[in-house]
Amino acid sequence: MTYQETLEQIYGLARFGIKPGLERISSLLSKLGNPHRKIRTVSVAGTNGKGSTAAFLSSILSTAGYRVGLFTSPHLISFTERIRINGAEIPEDDVVRLTAMVMAAAPPRTTFFEIVTAMALQYFSEQHIDIAIMEAGMGGRFDSTNITDPLVSIITPISLDHCEYLGSSLAAIAREKAGIIRPGRPVVCAGQDEAAMAVIEQYAAAGSSPLHVAGREFTAIWRDDFLDYWGVRGSITGLKPALHGRHQAANASCALCAAELLADSGFVADAAACRLGLSTTSWPGRLELFATAPDLMLDGAHNPGGSRVLAEALAEFPGKRIIMVIGVMQDKDVAAILAPLLPHAAEVFCVAPALERAMPAGELAAAVQRIGMECTVAGTVAEGVQAALAAAGPDDLVLVCGSLFTVGEARAFLLGKPCELVRG
Repeated sequence: MTYQETLEQIYGLARFGIKPGLERISSLLSKLGNPHRKIRTVSVAGTNGKGSTAAFLSSILSTAGYRVGLFTSPHLISFTERIRINGAEIPEDDVVRLTAMVMAAAPPRTTFFEIVTAMALQYFSEQHIDIAIMEAGMGGRFDSTNITDPLVSIITPISLDHCEYLGSSLAAIAREKAGIIRPGRPVVCAGQDEAAMAVIEQYAAAGSSPLHVAGREFTAIWRDDFLDYWGVRGSITGLKPALHGRHQAANASCALCAAELLADSGFVADAAACRLGLSTTSWPGRLELFATAPDLMLDGAHNPGGSRVLAEALAEFPGKRIIMVIGVMQDKDVAAILAPLLPHAAEVFCVAPALERAMPAGELAAAVQRIGMECTVAGTVAEGVQAALAAAGPDDLVLVCGSLFTVGEARAFLLGKPCELVRG
């Protein structure tokens, strides 16, 4: 089977939808010889900042000399982005081989995400990595990544998202995210809403799991363009994270705290590794600047919490006229995503990624107009990017946002690459 045929087989599993639970992944991994029990892991759950935090920690540990697996989702352009070792994406030949192996062992109606999780764990086991950073796809308690036994669990900011699966309140969603906590193992937690924090504290206390909370046990503060960190074991000043946005202080500090705590399990990252790791982290599609003419920024803010963070980050571009290209998924709280962003836009172009879940561009335009903003129905993501660049002046900023799928399609267009859009 060719790589393209393999991708079609994998992506075809999306028809089984999302089915939270650990029964199928447990059965599948058992038939593969339980590769997840042969590797040490860190789990990362939350609503926003999961990927950035995981990328920061992976870069820190890689810089410290360890062989680090990183499993994230969704991908922006290529399936191989999901499974990496020290920044290198899984080779296509291994995708073909592992797909055949995992599919042959899979129980009936195993989901896309379960298959891909099993592929990642099998690959990491084969490659004899030192540690794997596993980003939960959705939730935590019943997410297939929760089959692992993490040395440290990280919970990033929680907000309302995937409510049809996780619950309609922050407390309910926090209960799902807190499912990654292990008895007696340390937990790193970003600042949270009071209701979410109460749940996390309850779970940590029940398992006697040491809880380290941002702003309490550790903190990071911007000093001009540099970040100063005070942690559980020491402090590091004058850090320069590679990822844009003042909000990255929270993500970087959670990664730094986790790195400190991992020393108890034999993974030592000194101040030099932390400094260099943060400064060389790559995480595309999140406040990612393209040096086009005019400048263009990609950010995958896809829920109300993410759009609020993006709106705050736009303050870093004072005086810039912002031309916005936006595309969202139909199952999202579109009005809540739009509300923080539209006041910053001088012009808006509405688009629809090439995905069944995408809200049609005309429907999105109607939602924008209901908020009181005029806009243009641009059609496809590529057409929207082209229209925005043509409408922008040399000193303006084109912002592509609203969904990671929108950002992925835009990034592929800008790089002249094909884009593999799939849910999960």
